[in-house]
Amino acid sequence: MTSRSHDTRRSFLKLTAGAAGATLGSALIPGFVGQAFAAAATPADKALIAAAKAEGKLNVIALPPDWANYGKMIAEFSKLYGIQVNSASPDASSAQELQAIKSLKGQSRGPDVVDVGPSFALAGVQEGLFQPYKVATWASIPDNMKDAGGLWWGDYFGVISLGVNRKVVKNPPKSWADLLKPEYKGMVTLNGSPLGAAAAFSGVYAAALANGGSLDNIEPGIEFFAKLAKAGNFNPSDATSASLVSGQTPIVVNWDYLNLADGQKNKGMVDIETVLPTGGHPLGGFYCQAISKFAPNLKAAQLWEEFLMSDAGQLIYLEGFAHPARFSDMVARGVVPKALLDKLPPAEPYKQAQFPNKEQTEKAKATLQANWAKMVHV
Repeated sequence: MTSRSHDTRRSFLKLTAGAAGATLGSALIPGFVGQAFAAAATPADKALIAAAKAEGKLNVIALPPDWANYGKMIAEFSKLYGIQVNSASPDASSAQELQAIKSLKGQSRGPDVVDVGPSFALAGVQEGLFQPYKVATWASIPDNMKDAGGLWWGDYFGVISLGVNRKVVKNPPKSWADLLKPEYKGMVTLNGSPLGAAAAFSGVYAAALANGGSLDNIEPGIEFFAKLAKAGNFNPSDATSASLVSGQTPIVVNWDYLNLADGQKNKGMVDIETVLPTGGHPLGGFYCQAISKFAPNLKAAQLWEEFLMSDAGQLIYLEGFAHPARFSDMVARGVVPKALLDKLPPAEPYKQAQFPNKEQTEKAKATLQANWAKMVHV
């Protein structure tokens, strides 16, 4: 559960050497290997592939290897197309991604693509930082997860959960209200600052849904964290995978896919339990892909997006416990291996998840900006 701190990707769920080698993907996705993987990952636009290979490189930013399986995503894309992927500032926040587009405009090292929270995707559109592009699978991306003009689109989603280090926390919290118990003094953390990290912002939003708020009213979530801070339970440190595993931040409010991935990665060393807290509807959230208006490697950027949104790319997200944006379409077509589905948490809470729309997100962000510092004293 890397931080992409500070809107750090922290700032939302965590689930190839030649053109298409026969062994490609053999250790990746059960029942989806070799030429089948390559075929599912390769767009029909051969001119795009050729142009992207001619550019030879792709600049990405804020993609921690253990966040939504991006380490594998990058490796497989690079192997499949022979394109060098330059991964800058893996732990940068969504806010920092937008700043990088602006500050590195016109430079060869500027980011070609970004992966940001919805509120930051909206900000990027308002600031004129993106250029439109629609991937081949555009029609199967839910309408409420994409900009009609192609300026951004959702790539994966998850719900807010609690990651609990059972070595430190003997009696894990089961509800949002439990977090106020004295036994959790100094234990409750967010994945970055809610003022800049989408995951942390979503954590506060989720708390609102469990404390009398709604998608139209995030203030009860701010009030809840103010109570946590007053009780001494809120730890303002930025949580990371390392701090959760070490016990420094033993209870982390974060995306389910990040907590689940930490539990899987550290299995046998430390017990990391992922709790979907009761007390309100789970808050669902997705991350958004966008291509920089000033992308120095435009064709490579477009090919990267085709890869991410292909069946193969979407299954890589799922392997990292992040629900891909095209999940429903892929399940309906029977292309999601049962082995991957069996690793996911029970489906019922996900059916109840609530997703804020553009207007609600903008309102919540403005309310948080105006009230967080003056209400949550840490």
